[in-house]
Amino acid sequence: MNEALQAIGFMAALTGILAVVLALANKRLKVFEDPRIDAVADLLPGNNCGACGEPGCRAFAEKAVAGQVSPGDCTPSSLDIREQIANYLGVDVGGGEKRVARLHCAGGSNVAIQLGEYQGHQSCRSAAAVGGGTKGCRYGCLGLADCEVVCMFHAIKMGPTGLPVVDFDACTACGDCVDICPKNLFEIVPASHKLIVQCKSELEGDELLDLCKVACTACGKCVADGAQGLLTMKNNIPVMDSDLLHLQAPEATSRCASGAIVWLEREQFPVDPEEQVGSSQRLNLERDHVVS
Repeated sequence: MNEALQAIGFMAALTGILAVVLALANKRLKVFEDPRIDAVADLLPGNNCGACGEPGCRAFAEKAVAGQVSPGDCTPSSLDIREQIANYLGVDVGGGEKRVARLHCAGGSNVAIQLGEYQGHQSCRSAAAVGGGTKGCRYGCLGLADCEVVCMFHAIKMGPTGLPVVDFDACTACGDCVDICPKNLFEIVPASHKLIVQCKSELEGDELLDLCKVACTACGKCVADGAQGLLTMKNNIPVMDSDLLHLQAPEATSRCASGAIVWLEREQFPVDPEEQVGSSQRLNLERDHVVS
């Protein structure tokens, strides 16, 4: 009996000691979290889209409170919300330049040839897995709307020629369209990046125009007409030096017979498919190919 009481007493004493140790540890090891983090996180969209460069909205809230990012860096939020966060934290709205998704393909159904009809699962990724798709140009947009489906901000709608049309204002530059496209046609660029190459074919020569009237033939005229060093031909495609954006000008597009390189102020593709090609291109729509 005495042994049982001793055991119970020992366990009670041990429990008491452990409770005191845990209480002291909790007090000493407790990590303080700024209550403003929860307040800011509650104001954010909660989509965890990553457009700000952080892994999620809470991570952004933590850095905003710490002064490591600006409220304006959360582009999916409305201006009103960004201003609320800035006022709450007592900082400027800030934020970098707007970025937007651009498509490196203008080969819609009005200008590009289809070699067959795909009847499988209606997905770009599925179609691409079957011989690269049925488009004449194996580099071109397949038009099955994977990007539209994945865009949680409804910033992408399929246009009348089967190309995705990005809403300039609604796009948050989250990058989901970049990740989902099996042809790697989307790129997130600053809004000030106005000289856009709407082709990603690595082939060259005027015979490409038999497959797509707006193909880049790698003629190099845009490189010659642009500022020195602005454009460089890589894999038969003109690539712009991002450090020389201040040198870009519409003149680089002036001698492009197919219209593969364009100057964009806002939306990439008009609603009217006939307006998708420039006046020099419309003359070529009725020809078998273009001779520059």
